[in-house]
Amino acid sequence: MSSKPLNILILCTANSARSILSEALAAHLGGSRVRAYSAGSHPRGEPNPAALALIARKGLDASTLRSKSWDEFSEPGAPVMDLVITVCDNAAGESCPLWPGAPLKAHWGIADPAGDSRSPAETEAAFETAWDLLSLRFQALMALPFETLPRAQFQAKLDAIGALSGATDLAHSGATQERSS
Repeated sequence: MSSKPLNILILCTANSARSILSEALAAHLGGSRVRAYSAGSHPRGEPNPAALALIARKGLDASTLRSKSWDEFSEPGAPVMDLVITVCDNAAGESCPLWPGAPLKAHWGIADPAGDSRSPAETEAAFETAWDLLSLRFQALMALPFETLPRAQFQAKLDAIGALSGATDLAHSGATQERSS
């Protein structure tokens, strides 16, 4: 890697909950070391209100977060990604656009906190759990000297982070999905 900020794109199908939380976490924890973005294959069009409320409760700014298509990041002039992370199993299995620059890819799947049949208290608890699991992963990422890690070692560390506590079966298996256009 290099001394320039690490461009991270976090993907989830709807880009409304897990990827939005991840974008906020990565930007906050990464400081000047990273530039964090999120997107989805079938964006909901707006972030989940529970995600925005949680981000605000954690004292982070959510004003620039929006649900958007991953197509924005495959167009000419888009930032070149160094790392693409999927946080839901559905997005991990989809054929993603061809990302310029051949970024590293990782799957950090965790359960979806946005359930239709949950009470408000259950939804809040599910989002807190998702936040904690994602925070654990992004803290582990930020503890790495990723600026100087050889690519293969960085990939191995990313896979190990994906298998941390609370991982979905797909993420726990250490499966890194290769995506094609």
